[in-house]
Amino acid sequence: MAERVYNFSAGPATLPLPALEEAREHFLALPGAGASVMEISHRSKEFTAIIEQAEQNFRTLLNIPDTHKVLFLQGGASMQFAMAPINLLQNTGKPADYILTGSWASKAIKEAQKVGETRVAWDGKADNYVRVPKQDELDLDANAAYVHFTSNETIQGVEFFEEPETGGIPLLCDASSDILSRPIDVSKYGILYAGAQKNFGPAGVAVVIISDEVLQRVSDGLPSILDYRVMAENASLYNTPPTFTIYMIMLVTKWVLEEIGGLDKMHALNKQKAQMLYDAIDNSGGFYKGHAEPDSRSIMNVAFRLPSEELEAQFIKEAGASGLAALKGHRSVGGCRASIYNAMPIEGVQALKDFMDDFMAKNG
Repeated sequence: MAERVYNFSAGPATLPLPALEEAREHFLALPGAGASVMEISHRSKEFTAIIEQAEQNFRTLLNIPDTHKVLFLQGGASMQFAMAPINLLQNTGKPADYILTGSWASKAIKEAQKVGETRVAWDGKADNYVRVPKQDELDLDANAAYVHFTSNETIQGVEFFEEPETGGIPLLCDASSDILSRPIDVSKYGILYAGAQKNFGPAGVAVVIISDEVLQRVSDGLPSILDYRVMAENASLYNTPPTFTIYMIMLVTKWVLEEIGGLDKMHALNKQKAQMLYDAIDNSGGFYKGHAEPDSRSIMNVAFRLPSEELEAQFIKEAGASGLAALKGHRSVGGCRASIYNAMPIEGVQALKDFMDDFMAKNG
């Protein structure tokens, strides 16, 4: 087997080795099925057990109340950018409020604008999206259909650590890059959704956690495949789901539960990993400069610059040669970015910190 690198990609991202090893062991024949999970019916008892266990793992980890459904839907978070307003905004005569903290929030509102009236409740563009807003900075409409925010911006590396207060308006959240990284109060959300490929599985599925109250607001006459009520009534099995991706989600969430010990321990580990890199940045005398303001720094995506683009290119090249892969920053921000999701081992973060210290000593 080829040697594995430390993969700092923003997504698809690194997966826990125990989950990959279990999938490899049962790849050709799932126990009790006599065939691969990719070959069995999505309505078989074997797959029913898998998707039910994946849901139960989410419910246990996030302490999801019975008032919320858990759906596994195709199309990733980008599908939810459109699906949420199609279900909850069109034909309501109300606007939807969007909090713009970076690239993904901006993409979400562009999709909503195709469906109905939208408002920008706060926009960090003027400062190049280096922070999240304070509560008193939000310009919320008391008549809004919902309020949407992105809990962690993968590209800019900024993160909310407290939910916006909406005064009873349904709160929608794209949590693609920090879901399962820390405990949250799901009861505060009308919809909490996330693409799998960063923190809990391969690409191809979004988990959508939706309240019964919000389900009652869904518009009538929608295409079945885009109707949250249809998907909930059919337990995510209205059409054939990505069976292998859901199987991997079950294995990854089992790893968080059984090997990490739940989200309190996962959060402590994630904070430790992030602090190691932010210490390397803050103690560099300006050689490394973080993108985000300190009180908005993501514990999932650490974005930083070096003194010149030439040094950044050299850093990325030499890091890659040292087994530290996918550290190039997004073109809209530039520089470097280390995505240190749940499955990135602390040994990988330590290796990156050591490399950063060594590179600065040689080139500072």
